[in-house]
Amino acid sequence: MTFDTVLGLTIVLSLILGLVFLVYVIAILVPFLRHVPERPGDPDEFELHFIIPCLNEEVVIGDTLSYLRRHFPDCHAWVTDDESEDGTRDVVAAIEQFDPMVHLLPRTLPNARTGKGDALNFGYRAIDAQLPDDVDRNKVLICIVDADGRPAPNMLEISAGPDCFGNDYVGSVQVEVRMSNRADPQPLGPGRKWKNRFARTLVRLQDLEFRGPISAMQMARRYSRTVSIGGNGQLSRLSALDAVAARFGEPWHGALLEDFELGLHLILLGWRNAYTTASWVDQEALPELKPLIRQRVRWAQGGMQCIRYLPAIWRSRRVTNLGAWEITYFMLTPWLQVIGTIVYPLPLLVMTWNMVNYPEFFKSYLVSGGWALFVSYLILGVGEFAIWGPLYRRRSEPQLSRLHGIVLGMSYVGYMLMSYVVAWRAFGRLISRQSDWVKTKRNAERTSVPMHRIAGT
Repeated sequence: MTFDTVLGLTIVLSLILGLVFLVYVIAILVPFLRHVPERPGDPDEFELHFIIPCLNEEVVIGDTLSYLRRHFPDCHAWVTDDESEDGTRDVVAAIEQFDPMVHLLPRTLPNARTGKGDALNFGYRAIDAQLPDDVDRNKVLICIVDADGRPAPNMLEISAGPDCFGNDYVGSVQVEVRMSNRADPQPLGPGRKWKNRFARTLVRLQDLEFRGPISAMQMARRYSRTVSIGGNGQLSRLSALDAVAARFGEPWHGALLEDFELGLHLILLGWRNAYTTASWVDQEALPELKPLIRQRVRWAQGGMQCIRYLPAIWRSRRVTNLGAWEITYFMLTPWLQVIGTIVYPLPLLVMTWNMVNYPEFFKSYLVSGGWALFVSYLILGVGEFAIWGPLYRRRSEPQLSRLHGIVLGMSYVGYMLMSYVVAWRAFGRLISRQSDWVKTKRNAERTSVPMHRIAGT
């Protein structure tokens, strides 16, 4: 095969992949722009339990429990501690002594640190054990919150509404995720001017990502009935978790993307997952590139692991054809990004080479129609990402200037290049069968001494 043939194939393949993604972006933009907020319901119809998986969360868990007990006074909080080496257990135990709604669930080695899914199953079994036999399990909700999570005070009210658990077919609800430190002028602490400038942009881009394209994808998935659930701010009916446990052994399983895996199991059993932006959960964005890449590699590897469910998705009569295609596209995305790192750069490199070494030929090429290919690359490679900056400003952060929205959009183009590095690292971990993970440090661990804050003191 000659170089010209390879070049031609890469141009065709890159355009096909780009067009597919462009169609996908347009498809998710329509429901995003036409979105109507979800309606509230009666929170007294449901009983809410929080499960908070913890590993070395001393610096944040006290404040989180204080927040949950203040805004959700009738709800139980179950802290599954995964053999923490810091003072996490001491903080929770001290609160548990005078607050009967807080429960410490210690896990010990060798059974501890076997994955987040196992920690969540531990909490699920503890809640199940204390519930009376005659409880209506359709009305019991389990909410997963990270140790630094801050659910909006209206979360239960919105989740009880007719668009969510007010619909008996809904088994799980995912609320919108926002970055709590999105407006922090010094994410890395004082005295680091230029690093803080980069960190501010990185934090803001994560907020844009979750409230822009990720939120848009979730809104579009309502039509395909394939809404996915995340690791923070997910609520599930106890009866739906029971159904997953009865069919698959336990609610959560071993994939690094255990939340997405649970969502697939619910879909395969005929439940619907709902998504709402009328309520949300705040969590910390990562202000440094290295831990952010590490986090995204875990997500990408988890998605790659879940590809084994594709045959079941396509065989299932409970999954619509549109839903099967949507799930397939989502699961193939990290694999397509691996391919994209090969097919996208080659035509651009050849174009740049010709422009530098054969300027007259390149000029003639552009005049004779090559400009169309160049414009296509700009639209496919830049425009479909840059558009999220102005949309984010318009929908989520109207106090930002229009220029700021444009700058964020262009920055998001560079931010998305990270996904190609992530895809290759996830692919490498997958083929080398690495599934271990190092917990990402909380921002407070870099800037402060644990304070052991206890609710009510």
